[in-house]
Amino acid sequence: MSEPVRLPFDPIERARELWVRRWGEGSRADAMASATSVMRVQQLLLARFDAIAGRNGLTFARYECLVLLAFSREGRLSMSKIGERLMVHPTSATNIVQRLVAQGLVERVPNPHDRRGAFAVVTDAGRAAMEAVTADLEAADFGLSMLEPAQHDALFSLLREVRVGARDFTP
Repeated sequence: MSEPVRLPFDPIERARELWVRRWGEGSRADAMASATSVMRVQQLLLARFDAIAGRNGLTFARYECLVLLAFSREGRLSMSKIGERLMVHPTSATNIVQRLVAQGLVERVPNPHDRRGAFAVVTDAGRAAMEAVTADLEAADFGLSMLEPAQHDALFSLLREVRVGARDFTP
């Protein structure tokens, strides 16, 4: 992916100013700026993570799937569980797993309890790829090296409140 455009001003701050000018001081300009900032940071981080994972022949989505499988008790999960845990559509989960199978990083094995279903099982090569990407992400401090430990805690806490408010999970 190409480098982001380096503007001589903060476009989100500019948008907030224009928002207030257009809809007034009582408008939700702060909420708009916060939401837009979260989305922009997500874009920046995902581009960085995809570039890091790409050095090991993966996308970040495939890396996440490998981590999920490695963290599972038996190193295997059903397609529906993968989709649920990665919070993606079942078709997307199947696509991710198919690509990992093609790379030899995951195997599909029949589910003995569901003749129509299959488990995705991480291979030794999949674990090795996952470990390599993890080391690279940690070396890059997950793209957040500019934050101090207390700032990480504060950011996580604030974003967790948003997730709880959106009923992302039951606290």
